[in-house]
Amino acid sequence: MLTLDNVSTGYDATDVLHGVSITANPGELTVVLGANGSGKTTLFKTISGLMRVRAGSIAYEGRQLHRARPNAIVKAGIAHCPEGRHLFGKMSVEKNLRLGSYPHRNKSRTEEIYADVLDMFPILKEKAKQPAGSLSGGQQQMVAIGRALMSDPSLLILDEPSMGLAPIVVEQVLESVAQINRNGIGVLLSEQNAKASLAIAHRGYVLAEGRIVLADDASRLLDNPEVQAAYLGL
Repeated sequence: MLTLDNVSTGYDATDVLHGVSITANPGELTVVLGANGSGKTTLFKTISGLMRVRAGSIAYEGRQLHRARPNAIVKAGIAHCPEGRHLFGKMSVEKNLRLGSYPHRNKSRTEEIYADVLDMFPILKEKAKQPAGSLSGGQQQMVAIGRALMSDPSLLILDEPSMGLAPIVVEQVLESVAQINRNGIGVLLSEQNAKASLAIAHRGYVLAEGRIVLADDASRLLDNPEVQAAYLGL
């Protein structure tokens, strides 16, 4: 279980998150909704150790992580797939994927996970020797997700995985996210497509101006008039 208790952080003298408390249960898909600038990316960076916690605490599976370094957080079982993919464009798809396996350095496990990733994204098997930068946006997102999976996480953090993708590709990416979760990996997801993300999620939070303003089961959030008006265009 991932638990954030009253977490605050920000940039320089400005706080972006103000007393945020959330829980992501083992094996669940939890979605965080919010407008641009609401603090979703800051939240995910804070969980993965890329930003320091100013107040509050973060715990995962009983271990305190709010002072841990990013590499220790990955080794604890949390993988972060950031917005924007951040691939090495001149390196092959295969090499980009294998970079994600560094935390465990177990050769047999690496090969097992690599095979699983290619089963999930068959197009990457065809493109394995091609430069990652030559792939379409949707295919690059598959590489980014696959690279995160190569660390063998128990919790996958995905920040806006469908950003900039065509609608049909968005559907494919979110189905892959749902499949990852069905395979037993917990997912913490930020997604611009609120309706589609709530449809595959167990629970959700709404973040506004760095504060949690709503928290409920995903099905109830779909029916919530405030969520419908703000994020679903209803």
